[in-house]
Amino acid sequence: MEQPSASATPAARDGSGIRARADASAFVLAEVWGDTVDLRHLAWSVVLGVALSVAAFEAGQAVLSSAARDPAIVRAYAMLIGLGGCVAAGALSAVFFPPKRVVIEHTVDESDRLRVLDQLGEECGGIGSLSDLPASAVAELRELGLYDPFAAYEASRVAGHEGKR
Repeated sequence: MEQPSASATPAARDGSGIRARADASAFVLAEVWGDTVDLRHLAWSVVLGVALSVAAFEAGQAVLSSAARDPAIVRAYAMLIGLGGCVAAGALSAVFFPPKRVVIEHTVDESDRLRVLDQLGEECGGIGSLSDLPASAVAELRELGLYDPFAAYEASRVAGHEGKR
């Protein structure tokens, strides 16, 4: 478990569009499984999870022991009820402890897409031609709204090569 500084700068530099809140210095943040968490809230979530799952298990065992005679069956169903307690604890933790980051989305315009295609073409030695694609791939590109940017990129590359001759 890594413990980065609590400033918002490291989270903003990774290019993911995720930025920490301005009051992040009030939190003791850590990275756990690729997500940024407040260690105090993480500890409370763990305590809540243990308490609810054990309580659900014990309650399930107490209720089921009077209904079933086989202790293995009682224990198995009580474990299932305990898992339900874990799910409930996860839901409560999500409600009690909101995310510590804000995702900022921005729209991508045609020039951004063409710039990405230029980078892709430079890194990979070209991206090929739309005429080389099977009809199903062309249909999927049209469905996703990506056919026109690829066609514009291809037309600009062809025009660029003709201008060099």
